[in-house]
Amino acid sequence: MNDSPAVRIVRAGHEHLPVLAALFDDYRVFYERSSDLDGARDYLSERLSNLESVIFLALGHDQRGLGFTQLYPSFTSLRMRRLWILYDLYVSPQARRQGIGRALMEHAAEFARATGATRIELSTAIDNHPAQALYDSLGYDKDDAFYFYELAL
Repeated sequence: MNDSPAVRIVRAGHEHLPVLAALFDDYRVFYERSSDLDGARDYLSERLSNLESVIFLALGHDQRGLGFTQLYPSFTSLRMRRLWILYDLYVSPQARRQGIGRALMEHAAEFARATGATRIELSTAIDNHPAQALYDSLGYDKDDAFYFYELAL
């Protein structure tokens, strides 16, 4: 991991909730959800308490939150191995175009390898060209063999 001296990537714990919840709330607002800082804190606290996700947090030299990524564990039946679903990646607007998204993605990949995962899966909006360029540059393959379906409940 090539963290710059001004940016540190850490695995988030409960001690990071104030900083992380603010970023997570901004992330949700970016995706046109209503701001709910208490809900964000509760959601993240539950994920961390129940070991249901792994969150990496980019911190500036002043301990300011710059971005985060959240991974959820899953498995691949055919390969009989673990995989990680990278569901969230967010970099605050003032920290964009500084390599923070790349650093978070690289950190997630190192973590996935260390846990014996066979792959990381993610999806992104069709019009999110900056994210697609990042994923392409990191060696992610765009699926052209399967359709993605979901059932809203």
